[in-house]
Amino acid sequence: AAGPADQVRAAVRTAAGRGVAVRLLYNVDFPNPIPVPPPSQADTAFIASLGVSTKPVSGIPDLMHHKYMVADAATIWTGSTNWTNDSWTKEENVIVKIPSSALAAEYARNFGELWDTGRVEGTGKYDLASVPVVYQGSPVRAHVFFAPGRGRQMAHAIAQAIAHAKRRIRVCSPVITAGVILGTLGDLAHRRHPDFKGVYDRTQMAEVLGQWRVDPHATWKGPAFQTVSAALPFASKVTTPYTPTSVHDFMHAKITVVDNTVFTGSYNLSHAGEDNAENLLQLDGAPLADRFVEFVDAVYARYAQTPAAAPK
Repeated sequence: AAGPADQVRAAVRTAAGRGVAVRLLYNVDFPNPIPVPPPSQADTAFIASLGVSTKPVSGIPDLMHHKYMVADAATIWTGSTNWTNDSWTKEENVIVKIPSSALAAEYARNFGELWDTGRVEGTGKYDLASVPVVYQGSPVRAHVFFAPGRGRQMAHAIAQAIAHAKRRIRVCSPVITAGVILGTLGDLAHRRHPDFKGVYDRTQMAEVLGQWRVDPHATWKGPAFQTVSAALPFASKVTTPYTPTSVHDFMHAKITVVDNTVFTGSYNLSHAGEDNAENLLQLDGAPLADRFVEFVDAVYARYAQTPAAAPK
């Protein structure tokens, strides 16, 4: 059977063959050391084989980290899922498909900036209104943030929601390195708090902790993460240490649920993510939040029994 990449290539070629105008942006080049979590490397030969208009975006100094699609100015398709075989088959990920011409226009604007400039820097510098969408017959308010233009707002919006949670909090992120989010979780750990479950990628956080120990600006973060991950109910997935040729089996989903609000998209709860090209959806609606909680709880249950303590 054809793998996911072959299926995607066939679909792209078929669409182009019937006259659909397909444009593809992809990230190229990133500085050393490899960021955590590591970006997928573009397979330029495969991209060329699609036979459609493509353009590289320089990932130096900051990544073009989006994973979204806009179809017919009517639907957006976004989330945490890179377009790689391992992403489709070996990682926990999120895909959100939303029919909304208003959201499609906002994503198309962001795409246009990146397409026209080929640069991450300077994109996403606008404040957008929330728009009404529907999930299984129930109304949802959708609000999108784009980084780097509104990268700081992403972290602060999530932290503020966590700080004011009344009923439930779920966190699912490969890494948790944004200072404002770490600090808010630290406050939460030392008082009565709503129902909480969290999941992270243990192997990647161990790499981050090693980096923090030698970074004079981040020495506080290691003890903060240790405190948070010990005091709150966190599960963690042990994954294969990154090399370009290793299997990429990360815990890659990026979800925060607070009460009936979902935050999801390409944005890890990371400091670096504030400067990357990222998108974050804030989705307000109870049935949708329930569905995301089910997913996070299932991932939590899968890895909660993993032996060994949190990364040192």
